Amino acid sequence: MDLNGKTLVLTGANGGLGQAIARELAAAGARLVLIGIGQVVLDDLARELGNGKSHHCPMDLDLSREQGIDELVQFCEELPNGIDGLINSAGLNRFAIAEDHDYQATSRLFMVNLVAPVMLSARLLPLLKTRKEALIVNIGSVLGAIGNPGYSAYCASKSGLARFSETLRRELADSPVKVLHFNPRVVRTGMNSAAVNSLNEKLGNKSDAPEQVASLLIRQLQEDRFGEYCVGWPEKLFVKINALFPGLVDRNFSKNLKLIKTAAREESEFIQARAVEKPAN
Repeated sequence: MDLNGKTLVLTGANGGLGQAIARELAAAGARLVLIGIGQVVLDDLARELGNGKSHHCPMDLDLSREQGIDELVQFCEELPNGIDGLINSAGLNRFAIAEDHDYQATSRLFMVNLVAPVMLSARLLPLLKTRKEALIVNIGSVLGAIGNPGYSAYCASKSGLARFSETLRRELADSPVKVLHFNPRVVRTGMNSAAVNSLNEKLGNKSDAPEQVASLLIRQLQEDRFGEYCVGWPEKLFVKINALFPGLVDRNFSKNLKLIKTAAREESEFIQARAVEKPAN
C-alpha cells in the first residue's frame, strides 16, 4: 500500500511507540491526525513531523471516555478529504496479580485497549469504505495469545482485540478496507515500570526499541502484508506452543511464579504509595 498522501488517524501518538510510528508514517508521506494525552507533546510532535512541508493535526483526547471517541469521530467526519486509515496504537498496561486489580484502573485499561478500538473502527468504517483502499491497524501484543502471570487484565484486553481484529478482517473481505493485527513483544518504552524492566531482565525476556517495531509495522503496510503478524523470535514459536501444548507453558511459568508474584506485589505497593502521596485536588 502506498502511504504517500494518505490521511491516517493514529491513537496513542504521545507514547514511545506511537511517536515512533508517527515518524515512520510521516516519512512515508502520510498526513496524520495525532491522538493522545498531552497537547504540548502532541504539538511538538506535529511540528517535528511537519518540518514546514506537510500539516499534521494534534488532538488531546481521552479515549477512555465516550466523549473523547465522539469528538474524534466528529472531527474525522468533518474533514474535507476524509480519512484513509485508523491505527489503534493507544494502550495501557498494569502489572499486577489478579486479586490486586481495582475497578477504576481495570475499567480504564479495557476501555483504552479494547472498547476504544472497537468503537472507533465501527464508527469510522462508513468513511473508510468510501475510499479505493483503506486500512485499520490494531496494535496488539504477544500477550494476547499467551496468558502471562501478572498481566491478567492486559492479556484479556489484548486477546479480545485479537479476536475482534480477526472477525473484522473477515467481515471486511468484500470491502476496500484491509485489517492488520500487529503484535509486538516487549517494547522499550515508558509504559514499562522499573519493576517490569527488572523482571524482564531476570527472566531473559527479549525487547525491541520502538523505532524497530515501527519500522516493521510500516514495512508490513507498504508490502501489503495484512492479517496477523507477531514480532520476534522465539515469541512466534512460543505462541504456537502455547496454543498446541498449554501444559508445557504452564510448567514453564510455574518455575518463575514466585519471582513474578513478588515483583507484581512490589509494583502494586509502589502504585498505592504514590497515589497516597499525591496532593488532593
